[in-house]
Amino acid sequence: MSKNLTPALSRTLLGLAAALLLAAGAHATPKIVKKVPPEFPAEAARQSISQGSVRAKMNIDPDGKVSGVEILEAEPRKVFDKAVTRALMDWKFEPSGQKETHEVKLVFKNED
Repeated sequence: MSKNLTPALSRTLLGLAAALLLAAGAHATPKIVKKVPPEFPAEAARQSISQGSVRAKMNIDPDGKVSGVEILEAEPRKVFDKAVTRALMDWKFEPSGQKETHEVKLVFKNED
């Protein structure tokens, strides 16, 4: 802190900074209230693909419903994207009153 600030003002500014950090962190991770697992695509099994992963970003409306899904990374590409999108569109979050985004990574393994 600057030497020109009084101790009381310094404490007030530190308190405000801490409150802002807490407020920013309060909405950092939306709370999931309904999680739907994706189905392993039959086409992947037919192609002898037994595992993969997808990282996706969900757009969450203020009421907690998912309004859109964007595939950020997929390995292998385009194999699990539709299954992930369908499943994530059915997820529900605790309403926050504001639009939010949330990223997840889903891992696929076919044990058959």
